[in-house]
Amino acid sequence: MLTKDLVKQVRQIEIRTKGLVNQVFSGEYHSVFKGRGMEFSEVREYQFGDDIRNIDWNVTARFGHPYIKIFEEERELTVILMVDLSGSLMFGSVSKTKQQIAAELSAILAFSALKNNDKVGLILFTDKIEKFVPPRKGRIHVLRIIREVLSFEPEGKSTNLRGALEFMHNAIKKKSIAFLISDFIDEGYEKILRIVGRKHDLIGVVLDDKREKEIPNIGMIKLTDSETGAERWIDTSSGKVREKISGVRKENERIRNSVFVKSGLDKIEVTAGSNYIQPLVQFFRRRARKW
Repeated sequence: MLTKDLVKQVRQIEIRTKGLVNQVFSGEYHSVFKGRGMEFSEVREYQFGDDIRNIDWNVTARFGHPYIKIFEEERELTVILMVDLSGSLMFGSVSKTKQQIAAELSAILAFSALKNNDKVGLILFTDKIEKFVPPRKGRIHVLRIIREVLSFEPEGKSTNLRGALEFMHNAIKKKSIAFLISDFIDEGYEKILRIVGRKHDLIGVVLDDKREKEIPNIGMIKLTDSETGAERWIDTSSGKVREKISGVRKENERIRNSVFVKSGLDKIEVTAGSNYIQPLVQFFRRRARKW
């Protein structure tokens, strides 16, 4: 059931992100994510400088002077948003949780796809597949996707990236663009990540929060694991304790970065409380230089 508050949040995200799409991302998206190939459009008379390999010999013979075939890019693509809704995505130390940021990122990507007449689908997951919305077009469909990411209440709490990627591999047969939006607090997904990356254009969107990297010196605090529910008290006034926590996070980052490098896949890193526009723009520009 839609509440007035949820409708308002979705509408605000639509207004904010559609403006960004129109001003920044639509052209970038189109230039980076090209169509599947070229398809025949029409014939016209040969002009000086045209590629003679495109001459249509049947039409040329019929009219007695050369005609060439015109090809256009087969534009329509399918975009799949794979969004992690595990307990750690509910965390947010600044103004928004990682889930709210995931909703805004999903909106930008979905509206960019919509503006380019591409289909968009959604996979919500935790330690299980929570919901699958098949790819479709249209503004109403995109608004549904934003609403699902923003308000869906998952049954699971922990993260299973391998399970989500396996579902993607089995459910989406057509080569697609897939954005895997998660904080990647998991392990054992390296092999299937490479497999899916070979079949689809897979991009990791890493959601982070600066408070997860550095614990401030605020004395004794109780920490709760949002995925397991486990609780423990720690003394943040201890430099060794803060250093240990920071070290664990840095090691997790090192492993995650290594997985992407070895898989040859792109990733976008977004930190809660920071402007997520810059990482997206940088990603599109990096991609554009590859083509």
